[in-house]
Amino acid sequence: MALLERVATLLRANLNDLIDRAEDPEKMLKQVILDMQNQLSQVKTQVAIAIADQHLLGKKFRENEQTALDWMRKAELAVEKKQDDLARPALERVLSYKQISGSLQQQLEDQHIQVENLKAALQKLEQKMIEARSRSEMLASRHRRARALGKTADARAALTGSTSAATFDRMNEKVLREEALSLAKNEMASDNVDERLLAIGKQDEVEQLLLEVKARKNQGLLER
Repeated sequence: MALLERVATLLRANLNDLIDRAEDPEKMLKQVILDMQNQLSQVKTQVAIAIADQHLLGKKFRENEQTALDWMRKAELAVEKKQDDLARPALERVLSYKQISGSLQQQLEDQHIQVENLKAALQKLEQKMIEARSRSEMLASRHRRARALGKTADARAALTGSTSAATFDRMNEKVLREEALSLAKNEMASDNVDERLLAIGKQDEVEQLLLEVKARKNQGLLER
C-alpha cells in the first residue's frame, strides 16, 4: 500500500538530518509534525476500513460454510430416501460453496495480516508522533537559543571590531579638535580684552603727558 510506504518513510525520517538541510528549521519541524498528523489520520481511517472489511469477510465465510452444511444435509436426506438423482446436484452445490469458502478463507487470512500490519504501523506512528513532538520542541528551543547566541556574537563583534574601533577613534579626534578650537577662541577673546585694556591705559598716559607738556608751556610763557 502506498500509505504504508509513506508511513514507513516518515518512521525512518531523521529529524536531525531534516533540520540540517532546512533553511528554516522551525518551519521544517512544523511541516514534519503536520505531515505525521495527516498520515496518522489516514492510517486510522485505513485501519477502521480494514477491520470492517475483515468483519464482512468473516461474515460471508460463515454464511457460506452454513450454506454448504445445509446442502450437505439435503444430500444426506436424498441418500436416505434413495434419491441419488437429488443427492448429486445437492453435493455439487456443497462442492461449489466449499470452493467459495476456501477463497473467502484465504481473503480473510490476507485481510487479517493487512489489519495487523496497519495496527502495527499505527502504533509505531503514534509513538513516533509523541517522540517527534517532544524532539521538535527541544530542537526548536535549541535553534532559537543558537540564533540568539549568534545575534549576540554578531553584536559583540560589531562593538569590538576594527570598524567600531576606527569609528570611536575618529569621534575622539573630532572631540579633541573641537576642544582645541574652543580653547583657541577663548584665548583669542582674552587677548582682545587685554589689548583693549592696554589701549585704554596708553590713552590715559598720552593725555597725562599732554597735560604736562601744556603745563610746562604755560610755565615758560609766564617766566618771560
